[in-house]
Amino acid sequence: MLDPACELVAPPVKLFAVDQDRPLWQRIVAELREKIATGELAPGARLPSRPEIMRAYAVSDAVAKQVARVLIQEGLAEAHSGSGTYVREHRDPQKMVRAWHRSAPFDPTVDPEKRELTWEYRSRTVQAPADVRRRLLMPEPHGDEEDAVRTDYVRKANGEPVELSTSYEPLSLTRGTPIVLPQDGLLAGRGVAARMVSIGVVIDDWQEEVGVRIGTAEECAALRRPPGSYVLTIGRTHYAQDRPVETSDIVLPAERFLLVYGGKMPSPGGDGHPPTGRRAP
Repeated sequence: MLDPACELVAPPVKLFAVDQDRPLWQRIVAELREKIATGELAPGARLPSRPEIMRAYAVSDAVAKQVARVLIQEGLAEAHSGSGTYVREHRDPQKMVRAWHRSAPFDPTVDPEKRELTWEYRSRTVQAPADVRRRLLMPEPHGDEEDAVRTDYVRKANGEPVELSTSYEPLSLTRGTPIVLPQDGLLAGRGVAARMVSIGVVIDDWQEEVGVRIGTAEECAALRRPPGSYVLTIGRTHYAQDRPVETSDIVLPAERFLLVYGGKMPSPGGDGHPPTGRRAP
Protein backbone atom coordinates (compact mmCIF):
# COMPACT_ATOMS: atom_id res chain seq x y z
CA MET A 1 0.00 0.00 0.00
CA LEU A 2 1.30 3.42 -0.93
CA ASP A 3 2.22 6.00 1.68
CA PRO A 4 -0.77 8.45 1.82
CA ALA A 5 1.59 11.30 0.94
CA CYS A 6 2.57 9.42 -2.20
CA GLU A 7 -0.89 8.17 -3.28
CA LEU A 8 -1.01 7.76 -7.06
CA VAL A 9 -3.68 6.71 -9.54
CA ALA A 10 -4.45 3.01 -9.16
CA PRO A 11 -2.68 0.88 -11.81
CA PRO A 12 -2.85 0.06 -14.54
CA VAL A 13 -4.01 3.28 -16.18
CA LYS A 14 -2.95 5.29 -19.15
CA LEU A 15 -1.50 8.51 -17.90
CA PHE A 16 -0.26 11.64 -19.67
CA ALA A 17 -2.81 12.12 -22.44
CA VAL A 18 -0.83 15.14 -23.58
CA ASP A 19 2.86 15.75 -24.16
CA GLN A 20 3.38 12.27 -25.57
CA ASP A 21 6.55 13.38 -27.36
CA ARG A 22 8.59 13.32 -24.14
CA PRO A 23 9.99 10.03 -22.80
CA LEU A 24 7.78 8.47 -20.15
CA TRP A 25 10.32 8.88 -17.38
CA GLN A 26 10.46 12.63 -18.04
CA ARG A 27 6.69 12.90 -17.72
CA ILE A 28 6.71 10.99 -14.43
CA VAL A 29 9.54 13.20 -13.13
CA ALA A 30 7.58 16.31 -14.17
CA GLU A 31 4.52 15.12 -12.24
CA LEU A 32 6.48 14.38 -9.09
CA ARG A 33 8.45 17.60 -9.46
CA GLU A 34 5.17 19.51 -9.59
CA LYS A 35 3.91 17.75 -6.46
CA ILE A 36 7.10 18.76 -4.66
CA ALA A 37 6.88 22.37 -5.90
CA THR A 38 3.27 22.78 -4.76
CA GLY A 39 3.90 21.17 -1.37
CA GLU A 40 1.69 18.16 -2.06
CA LEU A 41 4.84 16.20 -1.37
CA ALA A 42 6.33 18.13 1.54
CA PRO A 43 9.96 18.02 2.73
CA GLY A 44 10.56 14.71 4.45
CA ALA A 45 7.73 12.94 2.61
CA ARG A 46 8.58 9.54 1.18
CA LEU A 47 8.52 9.36 -2.58
CA PRO A 48 6.99 6.34 -4.33
CA SER A 49 9.31 3.35 -4.28
CA ARG A 50 10.40 1.70 -7.52
CA PRO A 51 7.76 -1.06 -7.24
CA GLU A 52 5.10 1.57 -6.51
CA ILE A 53 6.12 3.62 -9.56
CA MET A 54 6.12 0.48 -11.69
CA ARG A 55 2.58 -0.43 -10.60
CA ALA A 56 1.12 3.08 -10.64
CA TYR A 57 2.49 4.06 -14.04
CA ALA A 58 2.79 0.60 -15.64
CA VAL A 59 6.49 1.11 -16.39
CA SER A 60 9.61 -1.01 -16.18
CA ASP A 61 12.10 -1.13 -13.33
CA ALA A 62 14.61 0.76 -15.50
CA VAL A 63 12.17 3.66 -15.90
CA ALA A 64 11.45 3.71 -12.16
CA LYS A 65 15.18 3.82 -11.40
CA GLN A 66 15.65 6.71 -13.84
CA VAL A 67 12.87 8.70 -12.16
CA ALA A 68 14.47 8.40 -8.72
CA ARG A 69 17.93 9.09 -10.11
CA VAL A 70 16.88 12.33 -11.81
CA LEU A 71 15.02 13.68 -8.76
CA ILE A 72 18.12 13.03 -6.65
CA GLN A 73 20.41 14.65 -9.25
CA GLU A 74 18.19 17.73 -9.30
CA GLY A 75 18.53 18.04 -5.54
CA LEU A 76 14.81 17.47 -4.96
CA ALA A 77 15.16 14.12 -3.22
CA GLU A 78 17.62 12.09 -1.20
CA ALA A 79 17.95 8.36 -0.75
CA HIS A 80 18.06 6.82 2.72
CA SER A 81 19.67 3.39 2.65
CA GLY A 82 17.19 0.67 3.49
CA SER A 83 14.34 3.13 3.92
CA GLY A 84 13.50 4.79 0.61
CA THR A 85 13.73 8.12 -1.20
CA TYR A 86 12.49 11.27 0.45
CA VAL A 87 11.79 14.89 -0.51
CA ARG A 88 14.70 17.09 0.49
CA GLU A 89 14.35 20.25 2.53
CA HIS A 90 14.29 23.15 0.06
CA ARG A 91 17.18 25.60 0.28
CA ASP A 92 17.41 28.69 -1.88
CA PRO A 93 20.61 28.78 -3.94
CA GLN A 94 23.33 30.87 -2.30
CA LYS A 95 25.00 33.61 -4.31
CA MET A 96 28.72 33.06 -4.72
CA VAL A 97 30.56 36.16 -5.90
CA ARG A 98 33.35 35.41 -8.35
CA ALA A 99 36.03 38.09 -8.05
CA TRP A 100 39.74 37.59 -7.46
CA HIS A 101 39.91 40.52 -5.02
CA ARG A 102 37.14 39.20 -2.77
CA SER A 103 38.37 37.45 0.37
CA ALA A 104 35.05 35.61 0.87
CA PRO A 105 33.15 33.69 -1.84
CA PHE A 106 29.69 34.43 -0.42
CA ASP A 107 27.93 37.75 -0.91
CA PRO A 108 27.68 39.15 2.66
CA THR A 109 24.56 41.15 1.73
CA VAL A 110 22.58 37.96 1.05
CA ASP A 111 24.17 35.58 3.54
CA PRO A 112 21.92 35.68 6.60
CA GLU A 113 23.58 32.55 7.94
CA LYS A 114 26.85 34.46 8.59
CA ARG A 115 28.76 31.37 7.60
CA GLU A 116 31.95 30.36 9.32
CA LEU A 117 34.29 29.53 6.46
CA THR A 118 37.08 27.03 7.01
CA TRP A 119 39.14 24.86 4.71
CA GLU A 120 41.28 21.77 4.69
CA TYR A 121 44.22 21.49 2.33
CA ARG A 122 47.14 19.39 1.22
CA SER A 123 50.10 20.71 -0.78
CA ARG A 124 52.76 18.68 -2.59
CA THR A 125 55.14 18.99 -5.52
CA VAL A 126 54.12 17.13 -8.68
CA GLN A 127 54.82 17.02 -12.37
CA ALA A 128 52.05 19.13 -13.88
CA PRO A 129 49.61 17.07 -16.00
CA ALA A 130 49.18 17.87 -19.69
CA ASP A 131 46.03 20.00 -19.37
CA VAL A 132 47.62 22.10 -16.61
CA ARG A 133 50.78 22.55 -18.68
CA ARG A 134 48.70 23.97 -21.51
CA ARG A 135 46.89 26.39 -19.21
CA LEU A 136 50.12 27.57 -17.55
CA LEU A 137 52.09 27.60 -20.85
CA MET A 138 54.68 25.28 -19.32
CA PRO A 139 57.24 23.58 -21.58
CA GLU A 140 57.46 19.84 -22.04
CA PRO A 141 58.51 18.04 -18.84
CA HIS A 142 62.04 16.78 -18.25
CA GLY A 143 61.79 13.12 -17.37
CA ASP A 144 60.03 12.70 -14.01
CA GLU A 145 60.97 16.16 -12.71
CA GLU A 146 58.38 17.71 -10.41
CA ASP A 147 57.73 21.21 -11.71
CA ALA A 148 54.55 22.44 -10.00
CA VAL A 149 52.99 22.75 -6.56
CA ARG A 150 49.55 21.18 -6.33
CA THR A 151 47.22 22.12 -3.47
CA ASP A 152 43.91 20.33 -2.90
CA TYR A 153 41.30 22.22 -0.87
CA VAL A 154 37.99 21.35 0.73
CA ARG A 155 36.20 24.56 1.69
CA LYS A 156 33.51 24.28 4.37
CA ALA A 157 30.72 26.60 5.51
CA ASN A 158 29.55 25.93 9.04
CA GLY A 159 31.27 22.57 8.79
CA GLU A 160 29.50 21.53 5.56
CA PRO A 161 31.67 20.89 2.47
CA VAL A 162 30.69 23.43 -0.21
CA GLU A 163 33.67 23.60 -2.58
CA LEU A 164 36.49 21.43 -3.86
CA SER A 165 39.48 23.07 -5.49
CA THR A 166 42.76 21.86 -6.97
CA SER A 167 45.33 24.60 -7.58
CA TYR A 168 48.60 24.47 -9.51
CA GLU A 169 51.49 26.97 -9.45
CA PRO A 170 54.68 26.54 -11.53
CA LEU A 171 57.80 25.96 -9.44
CA SER A 172 59.79 28.00 -11.97
CA LEU A 173 58.02 31.02 -10.47
CA THR A 174 57.97 30.23 -6.75
CA ARG A 175 60.87 27.82 -6.10
CA GLY A 176 63.13 29.15 -3.35
CA THR A 177 60.68 31.87 -2.27
CA PRO A 178 58.74 32.14 1.02
CA ILE A 179 55.45 31.51 -0.83
CA VAL A 180 56.29 28.21 -2.49
CA LEU A 181 53.64 26.50 -0.35
CA PRO A 182 50.36 28.48 -0.52
CA GLN A 183 49.20 27.74 3.02
CA ASP A 184 52.55 28.01 4.83
CA GLY A 185 54.61 31.02 5.88
CA LEU A 186 53.72 34.60 6.78
CA LEU A 187 51.29 34.99 3.86
CA ALA A 188 49.45 31.72 4.41
CA GLY A 189 45.79 32.03 3.50
CA ARG A 190 46.16 35.52 2.02
CA GLY A 191 45.22 34.47 -1.50
CA VAL A 192 47.20 34.12 -4.70
CA ALA A 193 47.28 37.86 -5.56
CA ALA A 194 48.75 38.95 -2.21
CA ARG A 195 51.25 36.09 -2.21
CA MET A 196 52.46 36.74 -5.74
CA VAL A 197 52.91 40.48 -5.27
CA SER A 198 55.27 39.74 -2.38
CA ILE A 199 57.74 38.27 -4.91
CA GLY A 200 57.18 41.04 -7.45
CA VAL A 201 54.53 39.29 -9.57
CA VAL A 202 51.49 41.54 -9.97
CA ILE A 203 48.35 39.70 -11.00
CA ASP A 204 46.34 41.97 -13.30
CA ASP A 205 43.82 39.61 -14.88
CA TRP A 206 41.92 36.35 -14.39
CA GLN A 207 39.70 34.13 -16.49
CA GLU A 208 37.13 31.48 -15.62
CA GLU A 209 35.50 28.79 -17.73
CA VAL A 210 32.23 27.54 -16.21
CA GLY A 211 30.55 24.22 -16.94
CA VAL A 212 28.17 21.67 -15.46
CA ARG A 213 28.36 17.88 -15.36
CA ILE A 214 27.57 14.88 -13.19
CA GLY A 215 30.02 14.69 -10.32
CA THR A 216 32.38 11.76 -9.98
CA ALA A 217 31.82 9.32 -7.14
CA GLU A 218 34.75 10.86 -5.27
CA GLU A 219 33.47 14.44 -5.74
CA CYS A 220 29.95 13.57 -4.60
CA ALA A 221 31.29 11.80 -1.52
CA ALA A 222 33.58 14.73 -0.63
CA LEU A 223 30.71 17.21 -1.01
CA ARG A 224 28.29 14.89 0.82
CA ARG A 225 25.99 14.81 -2.18
CA PRO A 226 24.10 11.76 -3.48
CA PRO A 227 25.91 9.78 -6.19
CA GLY A 228 25.13 11.15 -9.63
CA SER A 229 24.51 14.72 -8.42
CA TYR A 230 25.23 17.60 -10.78
CA VAL A 231 28.18 19.88 -10.05
CA LEU A 232 29.32 23.25 -11.34
CA THR A 233 32.89 23.32 -12.61
CA ILE A 234 35.10 26.40 -12.82
CA GLY A 235 38.47 26.43 -14.52
CA ARG A 236 40.18 29.57 -13.21
CA THR A 237 43.54 31.02 -14.28
CA HIS A 238 45.34 34.10 -12.91
CA TYR A 239 47.63 36.18 -15.15
CA ALA A 240 50.45 38.66 -14.63
CA GLN A 241 51.09 40.68 -17.80
CA ASP A 242 49.59 37.89 -19.93
CA ARG A 243 51.66 35.22 -18.19
CA PRO A 244 49.56 32.54 -16.45
CA VAL A 245 50.84 32.15 -12.89
CA GLU A 246 48.21 29.95 -11.24
CA THR A 247 45.34 27.75 -12.38
CA SER A 248 42.63 25.94 -10.44
CA ASP A 249 39.84 23.45 -11.01
CA ILE A 250 36.87 24.23 -8.74
CA VAL A 251 33.84 21.99 -8.13
CA LEU A 252 30.60 23.13 -6.45
CA PRO A 253 27.25 21.39 -5.81
CA ALA A 254 25.09 22.74 -8.62
CA GLU A 255 21.81 23.06 -6.74
CA ARG A 256 23.41 25.03 -3.93
CA PHE A 257 24.92 28.03 -5.70
CA LEU A 258 24.34 30.85 -8.14
CA LEU A 259 27.56 32.27 -9.57
CA VAL A 260 27.68 36.08 -9.63
CA TYR A 261 30.08 37.95 -11.90
CA GLY A 262 30.78 41.65 -12.37
CA GLY A 263 33.43 43.99 -13.72
CA LYS A 264 34.39 47.54 -14.52
CA MET A 265 33.16 49.18 -17.70
CA PRO A 266 35.66 50.95 -20.02
CA SER A 267 36.12 54.67 -19.66
CA PRO A 268 34.01 56.89 -21.98
CA GLY A 269 35.82 57.56 -25.24
CA GLY A 270 37.98 54.46 -24.93
CA ASP A 271 38.50 51.74 -27.52
CA GLY A 272 35.74 49.54 -26.19
CA HIS A 273 38.03 47.46 -24.00
CA PRO A 274 38.76 47.78 -20.26
CA PRO A 275 41.82 49.93 -19.60
CA THR A 276 43.82 46.93 -18.29
CA GLY A 277 43.71 43.19 -18.55
CA ARG A 278 43.80 40.58 -21.28
CA ARG A 279 41.37 40.85 -24.13
CA ALA A 280 39.31 37.85 -25.01
CA PRO A 281 40.61 36.03 -28.12
